[in-house]
Amino acid sequence: MAALPPVADSATWRKELDELRAREKAATRELDAIAAQRRRLPMVKMPEYTLVGAGGPVKLVDVFEGRSQLIVYNHMWDPDPDARWQCGGCTSLMSSFTRLDFLDNYDARFVIVTQGPIEAALAYAERVGNRMTCYSTADSPFGADIDAPPGGGFGVNVFLRDGETVYRTWHTNGRGVEQLTFTFALVDLLPYGRQEEWQDSPEGWPQGPAYGGWLDSPDVARLYGPAD
Repeated sequence: MAALPPVADSATWRKELDELRAREKAATRELDAIAAQRRRLPMVKMPEYTLVGAGGPVKLVDVFEGRSQLIVYNHMWDPDPDARWQCGGCTSLMSSFTRLDFLDNYDARFVIVTQGPIEAALAYAERVGNRMTCYSTADSPFGADIDAPPGGGFGVNVFLRDGETVYRTWHTNGRGVEQLTFTFALVDLLPYGRQEEWQDSPEGWPQGPAYGGWLDSPDVARLYGPAD
């Protein structure tokens, strides 16, 4: 049986909770300050690119669909044409987004771009229950130019449109992408957390290899894909 947190009286629990909440509030203010700095970043003018969507070729500026701001998640892609499954982390993350219409109020859009051919990307999205809009950069240098080359990792990029001109404003990868998802925020609230061995946890807490609790692509398809 896993170890348990110590039991305390209500007053002691409240005191330690208040101390923790002071740190949590400080972290929230720091995140606000980081967001303020992000809003003050310079930007880089992008050349013209043509991606491929479900309806065929589309210019990058038209991916905005009239909005001024665009978030792009670059989904890792195995080029093997016989590969049935793609990156489990990307698959799980992207399949969690089902209601993005709220971005309309912020004049923004959020899409997936992959190095895979559009037909394969759309078929895969259907298989795993991903409802986001997908584009392919298989025949364009766009992915490589925004730090997501063929065979490379995942990442997030943000763009701003001014008329027909597109600018790159922000980029992150690795654990920087965690802020996009609610999954880690929820799991981190649990007493045992993510239960991964790299985390600082009390003695006796259940812990296993990194990514041990993550859904893999077949799990995502089983849970969210179309019923057989």
